[in-house]
Amino acid sequence: MKIGLKAGERLFINGAVLRADRKTNIELMNDAVFLLEGHILQAEDATTPLRQVYFILQTMIMDPASAKNVNGLFESVMGSVRQAFSNPNVLERLEVVDNLAASGKWFEAMKVIRSLYPIEEALMFRPKKSGGQAAQASETSEPQAAVG
Repeated sequence: MKIGLKAGERLFINGAVLRADRKTNIELMNDAVFLLEGHILQAEDATTPLRQVYFILQTMIMDPASAKNVNGLFESVMGSVRQAFSNPNVLERLEVVDNLAASGKWFEAMKVIRSLYPIEEALMFRPKKSGGQAAQASETSEPQAAVG
């Protein structure tokens, strides 16, 4: 796999941090867990349930030695996230995230989480319905997010 880096860009590979001093390409000749700097979520930006899951997965990539310790937190947060959604398609994708994470494919799990951001954002910033409409809306298959 070839990875293109810009001058000054960092790359996290198996817990090590590399910085390119100029524009360069790196070819990984075997399997490695890596994360490009552009995919890094800062702790202060992990403000939604899915972003918190993403941040935990990112931590597993950046510090593989602590992945086993962080796994309990991952499972706890994923349990809460699954309860926040009712849409079968979202729940299915969260199951994919669980399976990928369990097999150490953290970056692939992060990609699935990123694909769910628009759904989460739409739910969190959707105007609240009043009275009977809210009860009716909760019975639909539309994903629901717990905000609070």
